[in-house]
Formats: sequence, C-alpha cells, structure tokens
Amino acid sequence: MTISKEKMATAQVLVVGDVMLDRYWYGAVDRISPEAPVPVVRITREEERNGGAANVAYNVVTLGAQASLLTVVGDDEASHKLEALVAQTGIQPHFGRDAELKTTVKLRVIGRQQQLLRLDFENTPKNELLASQTAAFENLLPVHGAVLFSDYGKGGLGHITDMIARARAAGKPILVDPKGSDFARYTGATVITPNRAELQQVIGAWADEDTLRSKVHALRTACKLDAILLTRSEEGMTLFDAQGDLHVSAVAREVFDVTGAGDTVIATMAALVAAGMSLRDAVPIANRAGGVVVGKFGTATVSYDELFTNR
Repeated sequence: MTISKEKMATAQVLVVGDVMLDRYWYGAVDRISPEAPVPVVRITREEERNGGAANVAYNVVTLGAQASLLTVVGDDEASHKLEALVAQTGIQPHFGRDAELKTTVKLRVIGRQQQLLRLDFENTPKNELLASQTAAFENLLPVHGAVLFSDYGKGGLGHITDMIARARAAGKPILVDPKGSDFARYTGATVITPNRAELQQVIGAWADEDTLRSKVHALRTACKLDAILLTRSEEGMTLFDAQGDLHVSAVAREVFDVTGAGDTVIATMAALVAAGMSLRDAVPIANRAGGVVVGKFGTATVSYDELFTNR
C-alpha cells in the first residue's frame, strides 16, 4: 500500500513529550591519557540534533507531513538552541519554559566511528507547568489528525492520562511510545508501541508465541487499547488488535545504529494514520521505515522518497 505526497502533506500530527538536545562531539583519538587509562579525544567537529520527542516530530516532517511539538523545557541555552533547531525543520514549537528546569542534553563523544562516552544533563519539571500544558494541548487538539505521546520517562507527561481522555473524547487516534512498568497510565490510547524489553517489564517473560499472545491481549483489554505494536528488532514487529495479530518480518539490511529507530516507527505510524490509513495498513510501511533508519548513524530520519519511491 502507498500514499501520495499530496495526501501526506495534509496529515497533521501533534507530538507531546520529553524533548532533548542531542550533542555530538567528534574527534581524533591518537593516544591514551597519562592521567588515567582512557583515550584522549581531540575534538574536531561538533553537531547538534533534535532528540527525544523533537526527533519524533522531525521524523514526521521528514516524511512530508506536518507536526506540532508540545513540551516543557528549561529557560537555558540548550532550550533556545533546541527551539531554533525545531523551528528550522518546519515543526511548530509550543515550548513551556521553567527557569528551574534543566533542559535535557545528551552529549555523545565520538572517536574512530564509535561512541566513547555519553553525558546526560537533566532534571524533572514541576507539576504546575505540566498542568498549563494541558490547556495548550486542548487548544491544539482540534486541528490535528493524530496525537503522538513520546514518553522518555523524564517527567514531561505527568498529565498524560487526562490528555488521552481529552483526545479520545475528540475522536483522535492516539499513539504512545511507552516507558516504565506502569502501562495503566496509557489507558484509552489507540496503540502503544513497546519494544521487547519495555513489554517484558510489564507482562513478564514469555516462553513462546502463544504465551506472548495471551499476555498481550490481556494487557490490551485491561488498558482499553485498540492495539499494541510490539517492535522486535531483527524479528520485525507484531500488531496485536481485536482481529488477532499481524506479524511483519524485519527488512533485511545492514544494521549500523539502532538509535532512534523506535522514534521513526511511531512517527511513520502517526503520519500515516493522520493521513487516513488504518493501523494494519500502516504497520508494514512503518517496519520498512525502521529498516531504513537503522542503516544510518545516530538519531536519523526517513524521507518520503526513501520510503515509497526508492524501493
């Protein structure tokens, strides 16, 4: 199944969640430090990219759809840098600011084509600011065809249960990239997209496909979800819904970097659903998008042409 560029351009996705600034410092590694047994990296290049929910929104616009991004950040250098990056890519930013909040920054030091170190800078937003986000959410909701919650467990989705209820009442498809061991907070969503490790945290281990199937459908019923999309790395992905389950195998290609592959999968699903496609029709395309992005380095995206034209 395919979708025209014109149809994709009309799809509007509201992305809500935890954003971060991804910083990459690239350098040459020529020697070991005399102070400790660690490599000395002489930095030669710096790069900044959209991270977290900002990368999800970036994936939506790269596909040719429209995205708005609702989030909470600090009032610091990183947040202003991130907002400028977001705006440059054509995403509509709706940033709530908290002077006491440190905008999440993930700094990766790269030497000899591999990640040597990652430094994380972050803290958690206050509840009052999160509450004001709900009002902004209600204003943005009517003009969007789908809502995508990108949960990185950084505290920016403290009112997600209320937002899901509002989106459900408005008849909007709701997609959630979940985090943590409590999926009850996503009750009422259309689809959640856990990977194997995230799902196992909630339903425990499974010995075979039959056990997995019964556990997932029990979870789906308990949380009043239309579907659960389990992403399974080299095994592809499986959609569990009222019709049963639909499995698509992984697209065979060289895996270079799995960073952000989940972002690409859910962003593709959201853009297609916002354009009017069913979940079942969207799954094989989202699977293909994930296959393309793991062949790229870092948090990457997929274009419309890569997905539909260059096949």
